[in-house]
Amino acid sequence: MKIVFAGTPEFAVEPLLKLQEAYGISAVVTQPDKLQGRKGVLTPSPVKCAAQERGIPVLQPERIRNDTAMLSDLRADCMVTCAYGQILTQEVLDLFPLGVWNIHASLLPAYRGAAPIARALIDGCRETGVTIMKTELGLDTGDILLAEKCPIYDSDTLGTLEDRLSRLSGELIVRAMGKIARGGFSLQKQGEGFSCKKVGRTEVDFSKSAREVSCLIRGLSPSPFAFAAIGGMTLNFWYAEEVPCEADVPAGTVVAASPKEGLIVKCGEDAVNILELQPAGGRRMSARDFLNGRKIQAGQRFDKPVL
Repeated sequence: MKIVFAGTPEFAVEPLLKLQEAYGISAVVTQPDKLQGRKGVLTPSPVKCAAQERGIPVLQPERIRNDTAMLSDLRADCMVTCAYGQILTQEVLDLFPLGVWNIHASLLPAYRGAAPIARALIDGCRETGVTIMKTELGLDTGDILLAEKCPIYDSDTLGTLEDRLSRLSGELIVRAMGKIARGGFSLQKQGEGFSCKKVGRTEVDFSKSAREVSCLIRGLSPSPFAFAAIGGMTLNFWYAEEVPCEADVPAGTVVAASPKEGLIVKCGEDAVNILELQPAGGRRMSARDFLNGRKIQAGQRFDKPVL
C-alpha cells in the first residue's frame, strides 16, 4: 500500500514516523518553508525536517489544489493528513483509490476545526481523544473509522496534552491503516457537533473563576500564551493552579507575592497560584525567582496590558 502523508507541525511528526515504520511513506506533503523570528530566517516545518532525515521525498505546494499533477504522478493508494493546514478539493480526494484519511485531535463531532486541543483545555474538559475519519469536503464531518479517548489531567498544559495525543495519533493511524489494507471495515457517521476557532494570545480576565483562569493559562501554554499586566510589566503565564481563597478583595488583586508564598491572584471565585511566567522580552522562570527583587506586593492589582 502506497501512502502519501500530509502534515506540518510537530504534532504530526509522531504519526509520520509510526506510519513510515509500519508501512513506508511514498512522499510527504507539507507547507512551504516560512520566515520565522525577528531575523526572518526561512524555516522548514517539523514534518519536512523529519522526512528529510529519513530520506522521504518532500512536496511543498503553495496551494495543493493547484498542484494536483504532482500528487497524481505518485500513484499512491491513499493519503493520510494530520494538521496539514490546507483545504483539500474533491479533485485531490479523487486521486486516492483507498481514500484520504484525517487524524483529528478530538472526539468528533466535538471540536471540529482548528485548535481542538487548546479549546478542550480552555473549556475545562476532563477528556478528549483522537479520531481517524475519512476526509470529505465538509469541515471534519467525514465518517469515523476509529476513535480513542485520552484523559485530561489538572496538571496538563497545551504542550503536555499535545505530546500525549500525538503519540496516541501515531498508534491509532497504524491500526487504521491495517483495517484499510485488509478491507471489509465499517464506518460510523458523525452526529451533530460543533467547531472551534483558532486560539491567539489572550488577556486573562481574573473576574472569572480560578478554574476558568487556570484552564485558560494551561490551554495556551507554551504558546500563544495567556497574559496580563501589573505595575507597567506585561507577563506571559506558563502555568498556574487553582487554590482556595476567601480574601475579600477585588478580582485581579495580588493576595501573596513573595518567594516563599508564590504569586497568588484573587479571581472571581477562589484564586490562582502563578507558578511559572515570562516577562515580555524576558525568559521563562518560576514565579519565586521572578519575585526575588521584584517590586510586586500584596494588594496590587493586575490591569490592562502594556503592549
